[in-house]
Amino acid sequence: MQPTTHRQAPAHVAIFMDGNGRWAKARGLPRTEGHREGLKAAKRIVKAAKSMGIGNLTLYTFSTENWKRAQEEVKFLMGLVSTYLCAEFDFYKENGVRVAHSGDLSGLPSDVQDAILRVVSDTAGFEGIRVNLAVNYGGRDEILRAVAKMPASKTRCSEEEFRSYLDVPDMPDPDLIIRAGGELRLSNFLLWQAAYSELYFSDVLWPDWTSEHLELAVGEYLRRERRYGDAR
Repeated sequence: MQPTTHRQAPAHVAIFMDGNGRWAKARGLPRTEGHREGLKAAKRIVKAAKSMGIGNLTLYTFSTENWKRAQEEVKFLMGLVSTYLCAEFDFYKENGVRVAHSGDLSGLPSDVQDAILRVVSDTAGFEGIRVNLAVNYGGRDEILRAVAKMPASKTRCSEEEFRSYLDVPDMPDPDLIIRAGGELRLSNFLLWQAAYSELYFSDVLWPDWTSEHLELAVGEYLRRERRYGDAR
């Protein structure tokens, strides 16, 4: 399949990077190795998305529900985020990656907070592709936090005004939401923004994803007719 042209590419693709643990288990490896391979896959997909002309990419990195996992795994994931976010600056610069963040920053360890704030600041001027990292993110939590930001006197507001209270208000709604790893559910991801997103599910575990898998997903998206509730 030929890469999607810039004119055709979806403006925003959001991805569940699912299946790291199962990938490791199938190979007799600890779950942590699956997360390491998942990081490599994420870098491959960022480069592929940029080459396809996708301007915005959201990666579901760590959900509000993931705190329920084993303490050792959670600690490893937090360390992976804090260590690699800043260590990958050359990758961001080479590919023009502007990093954004969705999620409850205050609920993260201080070193992870510092790493996120630093990389968001350091990459603010890059214009190749915006990569939104959903860390300590839950769709319901984002909506509740958005409501909490509204003035106490406000009883009603438009959708446009409500959007201004979301974590990354200027990011367009995802045209396409991809879930790797075979599960068939939204799992509390971008619940407000996903109202009219096209959904694509893949059985391929996240560490095995390559540019070809992204091209297949976008190709399927391009064959669909988006109606936004219109019955025509």
